[in-house]
Amino acid sequence: MVLEQPRQLVLADLSLDRPGADDVVVDVDWSGISTGTERLLYDGRMPTFPGMGYPLVPGYESVGRVVEAGAGSGHRVGERVFVPGARCFGPVRGLFGGAASRLVVPGSRALAVDEGLGEQAVLLALAATAYHAVAGGGRRPAIVPPDLIVGHGVLGRLLARLAVAAGHGGFTVWERDASRRDGADGYAVVDPADDPRRDYHAIYDVSGDAGILDTLVQRLAPGGEIVLAGFYAERLGFDFAPAFMREAQIRCAAEWQRADLLAVNQLASEGRFSLDGLITHHADARSAAGAYRTAFEDTRCLKMVLDWRTAA
Repeated sequence: MVLEQPRQLVLADLSLDRPGADDVVVDVDWSGISTGTERLLYDGRMPTFPGMGYPLVPGYESVGRVVEAGAGSGHRVGERVFVPGARCFGPVRGLFGGAASRLVVPGSRALAVDEGLGEQAVLLALAATAYHAVAGGGRRPAIVPPDLIVGHGVLGRLLARLAVAAGHGGFTVWERDASRRDGADGYAVVDPADDPRRDYHAIYDVSGDAGILDTLVQRLAPGGEIVLAGFYAERLGFDFAPAFMREAQIRCAAEWQRADLLAVNQLASEGRFSLDGLITHHADARSAAGAYRTAFEDTRCLKMVLDWRTAA
C-alpha cells in the first residue's frame, strides 16, 4: 500500500530488500488501519517525524506467518507473528511500513503470538500504547491509574480494559458520540456534559483533540495530572492561571517499548485481557482506498482490518 502523496493511495508492486541472517520474511494475513498516525499521513498533516516524506508505505499493525527465517533471527518457519512495521522497500519509505502482503524485518522486531488471537493480534500495538501510558516503561513507579479516560475509541477501550484487568475500578470514560458509548464492561461511559465532577486526580486523554486542555484542567483535583496518551497534529496550549491554581501536572506518554508489547501479548494470550469486539470492519486489501475512507470518516468504525491473503 503506497501513499504517493497525501490522499493518493495505490496498491503497487514493490521490490523487497534481500533478507539477511538475522531477518525473517513474513507473509501478511491482516493489517489494521490506524485512525491516528495513519490518518495524519493520509491527510498530509503528520508533524515532522524521522524519515518523513512521500512516497511511503504506512501501517504498523500487521499479523502474518514466517515463511523464511534467517539462522540468527530467533524465529522458525510457520510461526505466527505480529510485525509493528518494516523498512524493506528500497527507496520507498516505510512509515511505518506494515501495510503490505510480504515484509522483510529483523527477527528482533517480529513478535511470536498465540494462534488463537488470529486477526485480533493487529491490536497489540495500540494495546502496548495504552499499557505504556499507565506503566511508563518502568521509569515512573508512582504513576496514578486513570479515574477519567477521555475518548471511547479503540485506544480508550484498551486503556479502560487494562485498568479493569489491573483491578482499578470506579473510573469514568467520556465520549461525546452516542454511537461509541456501548461496549463498556466494568466502567461507566458518559457524555462529558452530563458529568459534574471537578476532582479527578488522573485524567488520561486519548481523544487526539489539541484544544481540550482547558476543559480538562477545569476538571482536575488540586495536584492532579493530565496524561496526553493520544497523538496530536496541532499545537497544544492552555490558560496558565487555572492550571497554576490547581498545581496541575501534564505528562506526555511516549511511544510504546518492546517491554510493553511483550506485556500485553502475554496478558492477551493468557486470557487476562480481552481484545474482543474492537475490530468492527473488514476489507480486502485490493479495496483499500474505500477502506481507508471508512476507517477515517465512519464513527461506527472502531478498527478496520485489511485482509491480504488474496492480494498477492
